[in-house]
Amino acid sequence: MQRTAGPCAARSTSRSPGSPTSCPAPPLTRPRSSPRRSHGGQLPGWAPISKTPDDRQPPKPRAAAFIATKEHRRFQEFACAVRRHRYIGLCYGAAGVGKTLSARRYARWDLAEPLLLTWGPREDSDAKAYAALASARTVFYTPTVGGTLRELREELKLLTSRADICIDEHLRTRRPGSSSRPGPHRSSRPGHIELLIIDEAERLSATALEYLRDQFDRAGTGLVLIGMPGIEKRMARYPQLYSRVGFAHHYRPLQGDELSFVLTRHWRHLGLALDNADFTDSQAIAAIARITGGNFRLLHRLFVQIERILRINDLTVITSDVVEAARSTLVIGDAT
Repeated sequence: MQRTAGPCAARSTSRSPGSPTSCPAPPLTRPRSSPRRSHGGQLPGWAPISKTPDDRQPPKPRAAAFIATKEHRRFQEFACAVRRHRYIGLCYGAAGVGKTLSARRYARWDLAEPLLLTWGPREDSDAKAYAALASARTVFYTPTVGGTLRELREELKLLTSRADICIDEHLRTRRPGSSSRPGPHRSSRPGHIELLIIDEAERLSATALEYLRDQFDRAGTGLVLIGMPGIEKRMARYPQLYSRVGFAHHYRPLQGDELSFVLTRHWRHLGLALDNADFTDSQAIAAIARITGGNFRLLHRLFVQIERILRINDLTVITSDVVEAARSTLVIGDAT
């Protein structure tokens, strides 16, 4: 029987002998989520947000350490201003610069989302999610592609009511003499949620935007719409909505010292030391800056490939050749 070559077998290419090699990464498989173990009762308002159990499991975020940059701090100030003054805010920027990460971080959504989507029996560890929601007073929502107004209305209502219940539970357990176990069924008091963040706002239809404007007027909560550059021009077509926009924030990519700081973190993650006085490191930094343009998402994808190429070739130094080899495995356009 003829044996086939492995994925990392050498190829007959025109690459120079000293250049690092790369091979395609193995396919990733998503593990099935285990059911939540019950350590307590159920909170009122239980209802599945999706039709199937698999759909109710929130997607696991890709493993990457969050880095608080100046743009993230500016987004925090922007979101706090919208929340405080109850305005509509627009946040726009190129894909991959970190808008969604900053919004989820501000809303503490990585803690809150699994609880709000799965719902059902409570665990003792859910107190952390209650506290996170009580601190942020924010709901983060991403509309589906081609979603209907009914879907938007029902899911926002469900998320908001569940968040209100969790905040009620947190406030109740902090009162002196209160029990830590869920109390009897009661309707949550209005006014806990102070900010609604809508990601991928380009997916919203004109009717959905009008619905959000109506809810903004009725509920008196702040509203942040996140999208690509040009969303502010689209909103200008709706005078009743656009006249309520009080803040706009342009989320920009990494530049200068901030890019160097993030690259230093990536070097440390690989167990290497970045020396700006080293010509090899300076060449690698210049290549990375040229290829990614300071884009957070591209930086993460590029360093995943860099780490793999270093391991395959048993290298301990990131050179411009390593960076170019990593770039050749990604679909990110031509480097300029």
